[in-house]
Amino acid sequence: MTEPIRFDTKIAVLIRDDLAAWQRLNVTAFLVSGVAGAAPDLLGEEYLDADGTRYLPMFRQPVLVFAGDRATLTSAHGRALTRGLRISIFTQELFGTGNDRDNRAAVRAVSREKLDLVGLALHGPRSAVDKVVKGASLHR
Repeated sequence: MTEPIRFDTKIAVLIRDDLAAWQRLNVTAFLVSGVAGAAPDLLGEEYLDADGTRYLPMFRQPVLVFAGDRATLTSAHGRALTRGLRISIFTQELFGTGNDRDNRAAVRAVSREKLDLVGLALHGPRSAVDKVVKGASLHR
């Protein structure tokens, strides 16, 4: 058996724990797209099956999904920004929009301290990401 690879960095998603199941999945998908867009080097190579059918590449390392309450997300948001880490965010208002332009306008209309965060995602050094998600639990 091959020993697991230990990565120097971590990809983490933090989702508010009071969301419906469909919202958790939707928010997670949108948030990790931000990580992939900001750091395309995190993607591995394309996949091929035995018949030569090509499939899109995926992250080269695991994505850990955490859950926490509103206060946990607010604290994580502040810790990430204080550490200079780039994050993707999803706010409650984005459930009511239907396109990227309206999503960006909804976020732009609210000051950082008043964002109604339902999720955030980040990639960075393991220790920094661990400090950002402190207080959250692994999503079940």
